[in-house]
Amino acid sequence: MALSRVGCRWPLWRLGPGPGPGPAAGLSRTRGLLEPRPARWATRSSVCYHSTKAGSRSILAALVSKAKHINGRYERFLERTFPRFYVLYATFTKGVQALFLEVKEIRKIKSKMSRQRLSVQQLPYREMERLRQFRRDVIKAIPIGVIAIPPFANFLVIVLMYFFPRQLLIRYFWTPNQQVEFLDAYDAIRRHSYLDVVESLALAARSLPEPQLQKRLQELCAEVQRGSQPRVAELYAVRSLFSGSPLGLNKLRVSHVKALSQVLFLTPHLPAFFLRHRLRSHVLEIRHLDRAMLRLGLGQLSEEELKAACYLRGLNSTHLGMSECRAWLEQWLGLSCKLQASEASLLANSMVLLSLNYVRAKE
Repeated sequence: MALSRVGCRWPLWRLGPGPGPGPAAGLSRTRGLLEPRPARWATRSSVCYHSTKAGSRSILAALVSKAKHINGRYERFLERTFPRFYVLYATFTKGVQALFLEVKEIRKIKSKMSRQRLSVQQLPYREMERLRQFRRDVIKAIPIGVIAIPPFANFLVIVLMYFFPRQLLIRYFWTPNQQVEFLDAYDAIRRHSYLDVVESLALAARSLPEPQLQKRLQELCAEVQRGSQPRVAELYAVRSLFSGSPLGLNKLRVSHVKALSQVLFLTPHLPAFFLRHRLRSHVLEIRHLDRAMLRLGLGQLSEEELKAACYLRGLNSTHLGMSECRAWLEQWLGLSCKLQASEASLLANSMVLLSLNYVRAKE
């Protein structure tokens, strides 16, 4: 009998402490099931959790360190054994990292615009320029992305990227030598259209209604064709001619619009309506950038930013110094920031006149 009582009491004793024998003992022992664990058990669980987490982090850090070590040895092997391939490999790796960082920055800018309800024109110069350049990079990357969609097309993409880097790769994946070479190549294509723009201006000047302004524009075109650089005041004096027919952007001849599109690196192979619309939006975008740049101040721009700004506005700045780029931009801003949106045609044509003759003066 005593053994049976002990056998019955043993499970309850294991469930929790009791006050002792008596009627309340079984109830107290039963409540042990519902009572929370003591604090020492929670402390032990927390310690175990944190130790497990710390152990996982140390393992992950060790794996990352090992991967970096192996990657470093692999890169040194490539540099010694295949130096030309190593240049491409290093350029691609750095390009991916730079592109990833750029995407993060673009997301921050977009979040700021959404949070503060800002338009693109209200952004600071650097953020506005970043958005513009990133949009152009994405548009350029679309064809190679479409080609890579079919199965097993990756090998074809690699071959195309190797043989046509200027046409298919964006600037993040160009080597330093390729950047200078490709910018010179694009500028050579652009400069073929400069003379076409000047000839179209001279031809349109013949049908202008105001004799005095007609004569002034014809003289200006003749000076430019002889290699003389126009002054900003001379261009500003004929600004009224570029708001209506025949020199307004909606009235320009199609050949003139195509030549201006090539100068601005826009495709000329579109219907006239789309050509005029794209040209206007692009010129007005440059005008907004000019005003943001003026608010920032040219003295705040780095050498790379100065050269990029000149190149966008028609001047090949890859072989120019900071002082030359700054002098040209001051001249450009002196005209651009005075013009209205209706004078976009003058802004586009002035880009050609100022940049072409500045290059001629340096040759």
